[in-house]
Amino acid sequence: MSSIPSSTNSPAPPPRLWRKIGIASAIMMASIFLSRVMGLVREMVIAGVAGADAAVDAYRVAFVVPEILNHILASGFLSVTFIPIFARYLADNRHAEGWRVFSLIMTVFGAFLLVLILVAEIYAPALVALLAPGRSDPVFLAMAVRMTRIILPAQFFFFAGGLLMAVQFAREQFFIPALAPLIYNLGIILGGVLLASRLGMEGFAWGVLGGALVGNFTLQILGARRAGMAFAPVWDLTHADLWRYIRLTLPLMFGLTMMFSTEVFTKFFGSYLPAGSIAWIEYAMRIMMLLVAFFGQAVGVASYPFMARMAAEGRLTDLNGLLNDTLRYLCIVVPFAVLMIVLREEIVTLLYMRGKFTRHDVLMTAPVLGVLLLGSVAFVTQTVVNRGFYAMQNTLLPAAFGTLTVIVSIPLYYAGMTWWGLKGVGLAVSLSAMAQVVVLYAIWNHRSQNAGSRAVYRFFFKMLLLSIPLGAILAVLRRGLVNLLDPGSVYGCLFAVAIVGGVFFLLLLALAYGFKIQELTILLQRVRTRFQRQA
Repeated sequence: MSSIPSSTNSPAPPPRLWRKIGIASAIMMASIFLSRVMGLVREMVIAGVAGADAAVDAYRVAFVVPEILNHILASGFLSVTFIPIFARYLADNRHAEGWRVFSLIMTVFGAFLLVLILVAEIYAPALVALLAPGRSDPVFLAMAVRMTRIILPAQFFFFAGGLLMAVQFAREQFFIPALAPLIYNLGIILGGVLLASRLGMEGFAWGVLGGALVGNFTLQILGARRAGMAFAPVWDLTHADLWRYIRLTLPLMFGLTMMFSTEVFTKFFGSYLPAGSIAWIEYAMRIMMLLVAFFGQAVGVASYPFMARMAAEGRLTDLNGLLNDTLRYLCIVVPFAVLMIVLREEIVTLLYMRGKFTRHDVLMTAPVLGVLLLGSVAFVTQTVVNRGFYAMQNTLLPAAFGTLTVIVSIPLYYAGMTWWGLKGVGLAVSLSAMAQVVVLYAIWNHRSQNAGSRAVYRFFFKMLLLSIPLGAILAVLRRGLVNLLDPGSVYGCLFAVAIVGGVFFLLLLALAYGFKIQELTILLQRVRTRFQRQA
């Protein structure tokens, strides 16, 4: 990546750009937050139907092989690798050639993926045994293999849908792509509700396939057509932009990202723990990711096309300024994470304790949620830090240093599993995520001579120092309420959440205005305005 000018005294992006980013962020924030809510509903349905037994563990393990295929094709990165290539053709008013490159990548990589899916279907038993080595139960392995084979074809729909959504993002059309995760989660829920009584957890696996087909593929074809899509199969292996795309994608194929390593390592090391451990970790992860979705993912997805355009137009100072401003805003996740750590047991009880999910499952899941929340700020900010590199079409550095951090974290996972069991695996997830973000942001700042990063660090530590005593006050209040109420009852948990949450927002309001924390006051003002409009 070339050296980037410092953002010190950089001019603010024009108001029109901020409005467009705001609209895009609002659409994606609503989509991602609602998809996380539906994902939480999905987890609630799974908890009620099956609790946290070996069948649920098998269902979780069934996603690992498909996730690896998804990673090999860098399907989750299609927006960040394909958009810069496609956007260049749009900027040069060469639309026909842009759609030809789109068709070429869809044809070549789609065919490659279909071959990989066929191979994985054949060798699924060996792959599952390799990725969950701590489980030798033949019934468990048979369930995991069967569900893996059901879920595998969905990866083609994710890949094709990712390209279809990328062209819509490049045309600054966000609404139809925003529907994809909602329909996907709805498909899983319906599959479980309609089929679980006859097929058990396999019903949810069929829901995965159906949701991907409808939400990530069929609907996105309609959206891409609205964006002017012109697709015709092309097989030109000499095209310069095909190899350019491969060069951008190869580091992501072989690099180990934060989310990918988390998905694989929690299943791998969780397989050595008692039955239900993988499910407990996953239940906790879904709650933590709800916080990440609300604060980070929508902003990262929506701001990336604008970052890519700034980089393509050589407006590198503006890019640095936008990155720093966004990261400061995202640091306000810290006090909200502290609130959830204090109320972790009540949150798990209210969300999951029904049907086959018992009080014992609550007591196993809540501590994992607490240690995962320690790393929530890392999961939030990495969505933006990585995209700074991607906007510069530099996928090698984040992939290389991310992979190095993941490899270094493997002993941490092993030590955590050995010494602290379930909570140790969760703590390893958080520490690994923190290390990746710190390393990548430091590299970006060094290469870009980004003096504005100091303000980001100062604001983070300011939020951390304010949140620690805030958490202590809330913990004392919560302990007093627990002594008065039945901690295992729904009504007791509701009362505790209402009281502690109310006190939290009052204290947060006082801190925001008392310490003049602009990012917090703006957020609170928007929340108040929204409630006033609804009233």
